[in-house]
Amino acid sequence: MGILSGNPKNEPMHYGEVFGTWSFLLTAKGMVAGYQTHLNHAGDEDLQKLLEEAIQNGQQEIKQIETLLKENGVGLPPSPPERPKACLDDIPVGARFQDPEIAAALSMDIAAGLVSCSQLIGQSIREDVAMMFGQFHVQKATLGAKVLRLNKEKGWLIPPPLHHSKAEDC
Repeated sequence: MGILSGNPKNEPMHYGEVFGTWSFLLTAKGMVAGYQTHLNHAGDEDLQKLLEEAIQNGQQEIKQIETLLKENGVGLPPSPPERPKACLDDIPVGARFQDPEIAAALSMDIAAGLVSCSQLIGQSIREDVAMMFGQFHVQKATLGAKVLRLNKEKGWLIPPPLHHSKAEDC
């Protein structure tokens, strides 16, 4: 066999894997900072718990990807500063993100993250890289289901117009 056989950690990453993981890391760092900010604005306790889970998942992803990139001699993207905790009452009402807005943004981020994970799984030739993003995908899908359930329970979900078949009208 060739250079791509044996222990995946001994195989070089190709340019797509490097660019994809580096870009994913940069985005994950920004997402964690954003979720920390959203946490300061969230009033709903259930939403706060899901934001905390998103932060924990993001921090775990960051740690794993940083380890992978360091082992492969790839420089790391910059990290934004941690956001301080703030009291919701100290944020002026007109300047606050509302809970439905936060939940919608979280849903959108999870959907985009699922696409990114799938793309990296598909382009990876290193099995360990594909497996890592498979793990991230499952975590994001699980969190996405929780956010969907919360959006439905709280009445925050705004569905598009429902399609009714003309055949049903007859």
